[in-house]
Amino acid sequence: SGTSEEMTPPLQQNFMIPKKEINMVSDMAKWKRSQAYADYMGFILTLNEGVRGKKLTCEYKVSEPIEKLVALLNTLDRWIDETPPVDQPSRFGNKAFRTWYAKLDQEAEKLVATVIPKHLAAAAPEVAVYLKESVGNSTRIDYGTGHEAAFAAFLCCLCKIGVLRVDDQMAIVFKVFNRYLEVMRKLQKTYRMEPAGSQGVWGLDDFQFLPFIWGSSQLIDHPNLEPRHFVDEKVVKENHKDYMFLECILFITEMKTGPFAEHSNQLWNISAVPSWSKVNQGLIRMYKAECLEKFPVIQHFKFGSLLPIQPVTS
Repeated sequence: SGTSEEMTPPLQQNFMIPKKEINMVSDMAKWKRSQAYADYMGFILTLNEGVRGKKLTCEYKVSEPIEKLVALLNTLDRWIDETPPVDQPSRFGNKAFRTWYAKLDQEAEKLVATVIPKHLAAAAPEVAVYLKESVGNSTRIDYGTGHEAAFAAFLCCLCKIGVLRVDDQMAIVFKVFNRYLEVMRKLQKTYRMEPAGSQGVWGLDDFQFLPFIWGSSQLIDHPNLEPRHFVDEKVVKENHKDYMFLECILFITEMKTGPFAEHSNQLWNISAVPSWSKVNQGLIRMYKAECLEKFPVIQHFKFGSLLPIQPVTS
């Protein structure tokens, strides 16, 4: 977990250098060789195995830090209710989001301090940066997979300093990350947020990626549900409370009109894959290629003492 001296350095944005000096290939190579990338991907894959074949509604251990994280997310949710959208001419990107975000910007360290024990208090400023990055951009009023990655990095940091432990795996995904998704969906709907770096019809989803990975792992070896079933409205409505993947599909169908094959072409193609384990493996490869190895997504990723840019040591 490191000493307080190790935790206090401010985070640096190693990718945020003047455009003319950027060599994207070497920068991306540095990122892919970094301790941060290894720790982040290791965290994603550990959770992927942890939720394999498990329902959202199954029983699992809920520790005190998990409860505190849910309380933190409940606070963010309450602030949305306290910050209604404003009347404005443009339909998308409601400016009230900036008011909501300003509150988070101001309170983030205090919120993180409620989750971290006192002897680790020096880590709060660094960990709080990832929380602030995880809710969208207040200038552009958009949200995308880079922001989602910041929330996963926030949870990864809490694991690295020992706040979250190995036996919290299922609760991290089912209780904390699932609550985060609910709050993000409410933000997207309330403030009509734009997708950040959306690939439109060729992207997997306008806003999220990780719940599709972990959600497909939940469905591996399911006795009845096959990938072809997730395009069936009845199946989704009957099973979405148990499976994160189906919850994502339900949200997409609520937000978009027209044939599924047209507005979500990539997902439609995935429904033809024969097994959930193949879907899961394919999505992990796609996540690396389309999110973690795309400069526009990863250019804002923060590095510090907990997720360092230095080359991986083990």
